[in-house]
Amino acid sequence: MGNLGMTEILLIGVALLVFFGPSRLPELGKSLGKSIQEFKKAGREITDSAKESVAPEAKVK
Repeated sequence: MGNLGMTEILLIGVALLVFFGPSRLPELGKSLGKSIQEFKKAGREITDSAKESVAPEAKVK
């Protein structure tokens, strides 16, 4: 997690509670998780399509 210590993580958590409130934090976490999941899925799709486009060229040679 880089150079973040326990104190910094706690301060970030307190700031999130102050800005968004406890009722909105689960909602924000869920949307962040979905965003990361979609980003990883798109990355895998790009990698797979690149491998598929290179694989037939390798067989021709």
